[in-house]
Amino acid sequence: MPGKPIVIVRKKASHSGHHGGAWKVAYADFVTALMSLFIVLWLMNTSQKVRQAVAGYFNDPRGKSTQTGTDQSGTSDNLPITENNIADLKRKIEEAIRRMNDLRTLRNQIQITITPEGLRIELLEARDGTFFDTGSATLNQHGKELLEMLAGQLDGIPNRISIEGHTDAQPYASSNGYGNWELSTDRANAARRLMQSAGLRRDQVSEVRGYADQKLRVPSNPMDPSNRRISLIVQYLTADIPPVPPAPGAARSETASADHPAHPGSAAGTGVKAGSRPPQITAATPLPARKAPAGMFMRLWAKIHPR
Repeated sequence: MPGKPIVIVRKKASHSGHHGGAWKVAYADFVTALMSLFIVLWLMNTSQKVRQAVAGYFNDPRGKSTQTGTDQSGTSDNLPITENNIADLKRKIEEAIRRMNDLRTLRNQIQITITPEGLRIELLEARDGTFFDTGSATLNQHGKELLEMLAGQLDGIPNRISIEGHTDAQPYASSNGYGNWELSTDRANAARRLMQSAGLRRDQVSEVRGYADQKLRVPSNPMDPSNRRISLIVQYLTADIPPVPPAPGAARSETASADHPAHPGSAAGTGVKAGSRPPQITAATPLPARKAPAGMFMRLWAKIHPR
């Protein structure tokens, strides 16, 4: 009888028993730690606005953080503020103030209201000063922190912003004629300069006004400290299209006014009354087509089809 067949089983050598996959886990941990170190070093050299944005992302990774103002559905800070969404901006700023530990005790000195002209943000002074040094246009640390935060919240919207300065009725003691008018204007300009240096666009501030004690917040008590305040007004966008400046060499009849003497072909010769607003050319107004002289076409035809 034939013997049983011999079966040879060959086993492939494997290194898994010697090394395993532990080194991969250790390497991944090392790379993660190294990346975290680089992120920390980068954040230490960035601005306060960037750090707030990064913190807002990690507090709400879905993108609906009030620090960044965006979400995954496509809304962003650059949307215009209108009567329909101005309440969202109000809540966003109030939430950002609550997150600032240094300003939690000063929340009663910050009033945010919706008015017919837009969102009014008022920084109210206390008896010993809250955001400015007493009797001075110099911002203290609280004023700087708050205005820098507001600049970061408002720099992404297309709306214009006006800044007002107000004082109480207490006469400003000065021997050189410096009074409440100058103080209110200087404080409004100090707020403008700091906010623009913190990110507010140069063309975003439409007005800087100083009212002294002419618009008291508490008319029944002209000496009330809250009458000393800075007001920021986020204005609603209007539907007016800004006029396009006339092209170089355009007729002066389109830009003449009563402040300049009339020249031949100017407003005086085109029926524009002195003191009235001159006609403007806007982006929506098509320019009339200019007709070329007939002689030009005749010369061109003669060159193409010589006799």
